[in-house]
Amino acid sequence: MSTPRAEEPEQDSGPSPDEPQPAPAEVEGEEAAPAEVEGEEAALDGDVVERDFDELTEAQRERDEYLELAKRTKADFENYRKRVARDQAEALARGKGQLARQLIPALDNLERALLVSGIDPSSDGAGEDDPPSGEVSAKDALAEGVALVYRELRSTLERAGVQAYDPTGEKFDPALHEALSTRAEEGVEPGEVVETLEKGYRLDSQVLRPARVVVGE
Repeated sequence: MSTPRAEEPEQDSGPSPDEPQPAPAEVEGEEAAPAEVEGEEAALDGDVVERDFDELTEAQRERDEYLELAKRTKADFENYRKRVARDQAEALARGKGQLARQLIPALDNLERALLVSGIDPSSDGAGEDDPPSGEVSAKDALAEGVALVYRELRSTLERAGVQAYDPTGEKFDPALHEALSTRAEEGVEPGEVVETLEKGYRLDSQVLRPARVVVGE
């Protein structure tokens, strides 16, 4: 009588290679999480870049405004400085002109006094420091004193820019001359100044007093 053979348990050989392997759930979760984080970080970086760009644009706009304001302020100050300098120069010229106009009549009177005393007003006084050869009269001493005052006053006006001019022999110019009379004179063309009664004075291009003249006819 034969002994029955025990049945061997069937071994699980596992899934067939041809059957699709389902991906474990936990693996899918591990792969999805980094993708979501990367998307959030990318969105955050985009917001930061946009915000930084807006701030940079605003800063550049403010910079341009301040730069333009600084340029305008500098230009305004430069114009103000030039205007003040011009006003000061004009005020100084007016002051010199007003003072010279008041001194010119005194200069004329001193010149007349010297002519009456026989002293040439145009002389620079050379030789007046030489020792006198004889006794000097009170009249001569007074005349020399007047000459000293005249020359000093004339020099002061010249240093201030005031110049005297004698237009004898020149063509009459109503901008520079004042005709007090006319006179026919041989060898003189009509309209020519034949005599200067009072010199003219000017400060730079400004006529303080026209020369008073006699014009040929």
